[in-house]
Amino acid sequence: MAEEVFKNVQVLKGIPVDQFMDTMGFFSASLALNCTSCHGVESASDAARFADDPPLKKTARKMILMVRAINKDNFGGAGLVTCYSCHRGGDRPKITPSLADQYGTPPDPDPNEFEVAAQTAGAPSADQVFEKYVQALGGLQQLARMTSFAAKGTYEGYDTDRETFPVEVFAKAPDQRATIVHIRGGDKITTYDGRAGWILEPETPAPLIALTGGDLDGARIEATLFFPAQIKQTRSQWRVGATMIGDTDVQVVQGTGAGKTPIKLYFDKNSGLLVRTVRYTNTVVGPIPTQVDYSDYRAAAGVKMPFKWTTTWVSGQSTTQLNELQPNVAIDAARFAKPAAANVPAKK
Repeated sequence: MAEEVFKNVQVLKGIPVDQFMDTMGFFSASLALNCTSCHGVESASDAARFADDPPLKKTARKMILMVRAINKDNFGGAGLVTCYSCHRGGDRPKITPSLADQYGTPPDPDPNEFEVAAQTAGAPSADQVFEKYVQALGGLQQLARMTSFAAKGTYEGYDTDRETFPVEVFAKAPDQRATIVHIRGGDKITTYDGRAGWILEPETPAPLIALTGGDLDGARIEATLFFPAQIKQTRSQWRVGATMIGDTDVQVVQGTGAGKTPIKLYFDKNSGLLVRTVRYTNTVVGPIPTQVDYSDYRAAAGVKMPFKWTTTWVSGQSTTQLNELQPNVAIDAARFAKPAAANVPAKK
């Protein structure tokens, strides 16, 4: 739990570390601030300073309690009001209507906010969209022949200060995946073994995090997408609608299921290829989205696969670009297991 790993946790006790970090990302996205904005500039070079109590951090605690009370008193405890409801990317809520917004040109709609409340009349069924996707990748028989792969490429993101580093990706059907980024200070390792997942990130306040809830479900989905014949089974109900990502017409297949957050799959209407996924993770202050954009499809063993994907979430953005891929190789099960304790730096 968060209070077992971090010091001076007061109003966010009793939640797993990964959800605690997601909640920090929710604050950042809602107010357009970063870690040091609340925790102080000293925390950038000394992790122990995250336990300090700068004024903005104290205010954040009060805001959490206020939002909880609003939802409890007005919405039966459902999280219908969040930090983002008022802040909308600003450190202070706006109280005066904007005439420029009222009479100006409306911005283009965010395709991530497109909701398929019910199957759109005239739209293809989810089965038809999935079938077109499978055919675009090479067909069901070819997909069945792809049972694993090992790939190498490059990785860059917020966690590398946009510097490029080597990356290795290992995957095995139906839903195992490991990513190893060789960065200074120790490899960043993300694994999912089909049941459990972890993130090892040395030189961070929580170097080894076990994935739970929506983060664990997201790891499963992203691993399954490398072997997409099984993606339909990740949700029990699917609905289809249509929108646009930029100038590209896309069909949105939105999946729901008992106890699971929605997932949206965006397929290019012409090619049938998957171009984006949007999934959600619930936190104690509201849901957060994770967006993955897929591109640079190339053939490997008769199967088209994305050699590039960009992941965007509330705590950063990263891009993985593969430059070589070996299909159907033997991969040791240890690749997908919990990173060894020897790789975790000792606490100071």
